[in-house]
Amino acid sequence: MNLGDGIRKILNKRYSPNALVEARFKKLDLVFKTDDTGLPILLFLGKKDEHGRISGDRYVRRLKKSEDGILLKDHWDHKGKATQTK
Repeated sequence: MNLGDGIRKILNKRYSPNALVEARFKKLDLVFKTDDTGLPILLFLGKKDEHGRISGDRYVRRLKKSEDGILLKDHWDHKGKATQTK
């Protein structure tokens, strides 16, 4: 499953550092963790059950920066099916 433009728009924003953020896009539930700069780096995408767990897909963000901090590469890797627990 590829991440669409609408989901990427949500994921390209900055959030609180080292936080767990819940969001919704159309009929999908999103839960993502942010790094120390506030960028989402781990994403669970799917449907939330009655216990708050996401059943769906898991993605990991790969960020490559130069020595002076310039962002060189930014992409999301699909890591397969996952169930996220709180």
